[in-house]
Amino acid sequence: MNWDQIKGNWKQVTGKAKEQWGKLTDDDLDVVAGRREQLAGKIQERYGVAKEEAESQIVAWERKASDAWFSTKKPGA
Repeated sequence: MNWDQIKGNWKQVTGKAKEQWGKLTDDDLDVVAGRREQLAGKIQERYGVAKEEAESQIVAWERKASDAWFSTKKPGA
């Protein structure tokens, strides 16, 4: 999965972002709107981590992204 896919489907992946970074609010995620630098900034702000750590977390989260994140079908449907 690449960031362009995440950005293009941001509304669908905000739930996954909230699972990963529970301190991020809906307003935070609305501001981010799929922009990677904005996400890193919000992670830094909410968690008090350095830019490099925020980026590292984003890279790991991006690697976990799968087609299932973008599916509109419910499991078993």
